[in-house]
Amino acid sequence: MRHAWIVPIVLLLVQCSPGEKKEQTMLDPNDENLLKEQVTDHKITVYQIFTRLFGNTTSKNKPYGTRDENGVGKFKDINDAALEAIRDMGITHVWYTGVIEHATMTDYSQFGIKPDDADVVKGRAGSPYAIKDYYDVNPDLAEDVPNRMREFEALVQRTHAKGLKVLVDFVPNHVARQYHSDAKPDGVKDLGETDDRGKSFAPNNNFYYLPGTSFVVPREYQPLEDLPHPTKDGKFDETPAKVTGNDQFTNAPGINEWFETVKLNYGVDIQNNRTNHFDPVPDTWNKMRDILLYWTGKGVDGFRCDMAEMVPVEFWGWVIPQIQTAKKDIVFIAEIYNPSAYRTYIEAGKFDYLYDKVGLYDTVRSVMQGQGEANFITNNWKQTQGINSRLLRFLENHDEQRIASKFFAGDARKGIPGMTVTATLNSGPVMVYFGQEVGEPALGKEGFSGDDGRTTIFDYWGVPVFQLWVNFGFHNGVGMTEDMKALRQFYARLLNVCRENEAIRKGGLYDLQAFNVQSRTAGYDGRHLYSYLRFSGDSRVLVVVNFDTQAKEANIRIPANAFAAMGLRPEGTYRLGNLLDERSRTIDFDAAQVVDAGNATSGIPFSLPPLSAYVFSLK
Repeated sequence: MRHAWIVPIVLLLVQCSPGEKKEQTMLDPNDENLLKEQVTDHKITVYQIFTRLFGNTTSKNKPYGTRDENGVGKFKDINDAALEAIRDMGITHVWYTGVIEHATMTDYSQFGIKPDDADVVKGRAGSPYAIKDYYDVNPDLAEDVPNRMREFEALVQRTHAKGLKVLVDFVPNHVARQYHSDAKPDGVKDLGETDDRGKSFAPNNNFYYLPGTSFVVPREYQPLEDLPHPTKDGKFDETPAKVTGNDQFTNAPGINEWFETVKLNYGVDIQNNRTNHFDPVPDTWNKMRDILLYWTGKGVDGFRCDMAEMVPVEFWGWVIPQIQTAKKDIVFIAEIYNPSAYRTYIEAGKFDYLYDKVGLYDTVRSVMQGQGEANFITNNWKQTQGINSRLLRFLENHDEQRIASKFFAGDARKGIPGMTVTATLNSGPVMVYFGQEVGEPALGKEGFSGDDGRTTIFDYWGVPVFQLWVNFGFHNGVGMTEDMKALRQFYARLLNVCRENEAIRKGGLYDLQAFNVQSRTAGYDGRHLYSYLRFSGDSRVLVVVNFDTQAKEANIRIPANAFAAMGLRPEGTYRLGNLLDERSRTIDFDAAQVVDAGNATSGIPFSLPPLSAYVFSLK
């Protein structure tokens, strides 16, 4: 049912550069379009596991340490206890990152796997986004390397048996410079096998070439720094040179480029005004479709598609319907960083969900760091109105800095208000990165990535705080501090509310920020407080968060048209119950006392501790 209401004019702070404040007159964000967004009654909750690190219980953590020195997690380490704990935390989908075989400095030649050249591998373990064989899994993850695919299939079965769905990476834009599939099915031709290497571009070539040149390793690159390696000599034999994964048309890319990867050709002549050659269908399209079908056949329930916007949207619109015909409920999530392309990749590209890093993530992060204002969050969801239920929100992933690191917030508790908004503001999916829920700070210089606040994706490493939760495979957190336990309990309550509460799964949104800032509600600090309503049928919630490290005593008003939007009368008595902590007292209020913007003392009174978040049922 749709509701319309009067649209008042209000004053809101709009986003501007840090340190600059600017006021602008704008319409109240709450208009009838909020109720037009089409959503499904299923809020996906994703738990990202960096598979190589998840089950590793070794704590030596030597920079650039070998697999045997620093240890490595295995498929088998993601056992029933781990999966039950993940499920009970409110998760619906597990994203296993780094499953498909990629280039590495670890030698598996005794198992028939061709060794990689250290000069085009980043880190001892290698990047999981420099794919070496689309039809195989990372041998690091296997207890018995010859049986590595069967071990992955067993993990898929274990995951499904616990009621969870499986996501894996699909890396379509680039592959490792040493790409060679030794596990491809019979009859499958390898990438580049039939290319005309004398041409820089041909529609059916799988790669782009630089005829007459040879590849030059960046002279600044010192694999493993001062440590030796048998294939470390500053050279890599590649003639003609291939174009680098991030579209660098040079045979001598710099150290900051994706020099360890090569770009795949989807029939776009990049150097000739990006002209498209899609008829007939390019060979790369067919090869990528077959790879997706291969993993679908392994029981995978969805794909997180790496750098999806570097691949033509026409390919996605062609391939995704075919895969979803083969498996009806399979999910496609696009990694994308250009908001102006969001709608194109949903409508023409047929993606189910998109990353929203440069939207809500960047906005909430700035508020958590004290550089932005909570008011800015309203501007964010307005910009993506109509597709908010299609955007995957998060505060951590393998590319981003840990909340608890000194590079982000320096305190995992600062993620409590931020994660609450991230998870409950809209009906789209929400994601948690392994270790986020216990406050992993990503300390130390692991190797290639250095000390940058991220958990390494390039080297073998132990994740110390998370290892306390793993507890040698029991996954019970024995040894964790009380603060760690409390943080994990918060994440579990929040994610379970997201999964179970109808208003959050599929409800409408009424932003209370505009009304309370404009009417100067007593104690309402729009820089640090944020509040809104979510509602669907008889399910209604009020969300209130305090981003400040100081306690707040504030009132919150709910305008009459918000009650109308929720199907309630703007008079009578209502009750708030804290869904994140059932032990907290309920709050009863008289609606007539919270709608009056002319009375400076009207509103529901709240005592908001530092870095607090509340999700109240409203009845």
